[in-house]
Amino acid sequence: MSNEELKNIILQITPDAELTEEGSEFLNATVKPDQLHFLAEKLRNDKNTLFDYLYCLTGVDWISNFQVVYHLESTVHNHRIVLKAKITDRENPSVDTVSDIWKTAEFHEREVYDLFGIKFNNHPDLRRILLEEDWKGYPLRKDYADEANIVEL
Repeated sequence: MSNEELKNIILQITPDAELTEEGSEFLNATVKPDQLHFLAEKLRNDKNTLFDYLYCLTGVDWISNFQVVYHLESTVHNHRIVLKAKITDRENPSVDTVSDIWKTAEFHEREVYDLFGIKFNNHPDLRRILLEEDWKGYPLRKDYADEANIVEL
């Protein structure tokens, strides 16, 4: 399926999605956090898209907002897409989990929670995965201050 055909499907599901192309390989679809789960579920289950493989999930701190980035592939149709949830609430960043759609998201979401502090609503086991439970702050946020290992750019 071409990126143009994928664009049309995404816009039918989520009309206000922001669509861009990164080179010619990846179509990027950016949506609001409250739209992400619905769109992901449709893309996973629609016979024309069948995005059955979540192969990368990460967080990004753009200072003005956070993004959770999902790289998806259909092993049936051999096409790929990048979904992004743009989170503007820096005080309480959250998005619904997709671990009920792709089981592999469970650990990836825990890592993003641990390092960025983004909460994944309805996650079955949202707790720190790399850092100790009493760790203060989120090391991959741009505003994180590490007093013990001061590194200045």
